[in-house]
Amino acid sequence: MCVPACTRKIAHDISRRSFLRSAAGLAVATAAVGCAPISATPPAGSRAMAGQTYSFSRLVDLTHTMTTDFPTFGGEQQLELETIVTLAENGYNMYRWLLVEHTGTHMDAPFHFSDGPTADQIAVEDLFGPLAVVDIRQKAEENPDAQLTPDDIAAWESQYGPLPDGAIVAMNSGWDAHVGSDMFRNADADGVMHFPGFHIEAIEMLLEERNAKGILVDTLSLDYGISADFAVHYRWLPASKWGIECVANLGELPPAGAMVLVGGPKIAGATGGMTRIVALV
Repeated sequence: MCVPACTRKIAHDISRRSFLRSAAGLAVATAAVGCAPISATPPAGSRAMAGQTYSFSRLVDLTHTMTTDFPTFGGEQQLELETIVTLAENGYNMYRWLLVEHTGTHMDAPFHFSDGPTADQIAVEDLFGPLAVVDIRQKAEENPDAQLTPDDIAAWESQYGPLPDGAIVAMNSGWDAHVGSDMFRNADADGVMHFPGFHIEAIEMLLEERNAKGILVDTLSLDYGISADFAVHYRWLPASKWGIECVANLGELPPAGAMVLVGGPKIAGATGGMTRIVALV
């Protein structure tokens, strides 16, 4: 989520290292050559999934293809491609990108709404973890202003057990199906958008009573569309947590049991940026 007024508000209000080589890296490489399922144990001392073994048999891309007309929070174009050279004239192709960080499937780093870590400072082990997909599609179909609440989390836990330690919690509202139409923004006559998001009480629950690493939404914002105060952003991100907006294909995943690997941007000082995110099922 990023819009000029929001950017100005943020500017006013706001005065590690090892990839899981023997686990996620091995798993992705092995799956790429068609060897699945695979089990691997992370290195001793890793904060993420230490001492645990997991396996997967398929990968699901949770990333939308980014285009110059991808819908944006403010409605403006946020990606431009300038041709630098072409294969026909120069022997190879290359573009220059003009890109707003918060465009397409992208990360909100803590620094986006606080003085917390920038995107490049998020520990890589915090970008990998067990995925909990909380399904609110029926609520969202009945009410585009639906929110993921503590009751939704409790209902998930009643079926699948407690949220795993270090969970990454995804809101599946089914909204990714609207990405090619005006329904994705769903702006009314006054320009107010109507789409689902996390409820602030669910965020408090994840911070105070659970140990979640990050959250995912399949809409344009961690907050629901009609939010005027960005309460979720201002609570979740300053707690040194991250979020991913505009996630795709959550409906292809089981509610529990998958792992997720977030290829967050590693640009010094970035408030977020386009992200490739993959689920291991």
